[in-house]
Amino acid sequence: MGEKRKVYEALVDGAMDGLTDDALFKFVSKRCPKTSSKKIVRAALLGLTDPHLRDRNILDTIYALAIKHRMDELRDGEDGDDRDAWPAPFARPLDKETARPDLA
Repeated sequence: MGEKRKVYEALVDGAMDGLTDDALFKFVSKRCPKTSSKKIVRAALLGLTDPHLRDRNILDTIYALAIKHRMDELRDGEDGDDRDAWPAPFARPLDKETARPDLA
C-alpha cells in the first residue's frame, strides 16, 4: 500500500499544481520512478474514493488521466483482430438431433 499511496500523493500534488495530461503523467513518473501506467491508473481511481478530496477540478484531472492511460493500455494490447473478443452467441456444441446439416 505504501507505493500506491506515494503514487496517489504525487498525482494529487501534480494536479493541485495545475498539471494535466502528459505533464501530470511525467511529474508522477519522475517522482515515483518505479511506477507503471497501470499503477498510476489505479492511484487515480483511488482518488474517487478519497472522502478528503473534494476539489472537482482535481478529480476531473486525475480521472481523465486514468481514462486516457487505461484506453492506451487496451489499444496497446490489441492485435487488430477482434474476432475472438466476444464469444459466439451459441458457443456450446449442439447435439446431432438439433444441429443443422448446412452448418455442420
